[in-house]
Amino acid sequence: MITLVLARARNGVIGRDGGLPWHLPADLKRFKALTMGKPMIMGRKTFDSFPAPLPGRRHIVLTRDRTWSAPGAEVAHDVAGALALAGEGPVAVIGGAEIFDLFLSHADRIELTEVDAEPAGDAVVPAFAGWREIDRQTHPAEAGRPGYAFVALMRAGAVNPNCC
Repeated sequence: MITLVLARARNGVIGRDGGLPWHLPADLKRFKALTMGKPMIMGRKTFDSFPAPLPGRRHIVLTRDRTWSAPGAEVAHDVAGALALAGEGPVAVIGGAEIFDLFLSHADRIELTEVDAEPAGDAVVPAFAGWREIDRQTHPAEAGRPGYAFVALMRAGAVNPNCC
């Protein structure tokens, strides 16, 4: 099972200057829970945005640069190579925008945090068409942070919402 894991603002923004344009501790906690123990597929810029590899997870980095390497990263140069490195079992695709676009047709599920804001940003993901919502947990704005909703999406036509 391949799951896209991301936070996205109303205007589609997912990032700015190599980071998130918001700070939502509950989203970070959810990200950790959704990715712990799983191989994570990401682009090089996403990998570089971490201060160090995240504990308890494999970091499969998809890059066009054939000479790039980094401690804690397993390198792939195409979707098939990244999926081969990930092996059997659940896989979390964590960004950025180009990586989400590459894996969207392969994904079984999307775990989305919808952020109730319209920040400026340089990484944008369009709305997801052809997916159906199977769960939503809404949280109001609080302590200067925007409201948000944790939303689970399945590809339209998929039968088992608990599959992934």
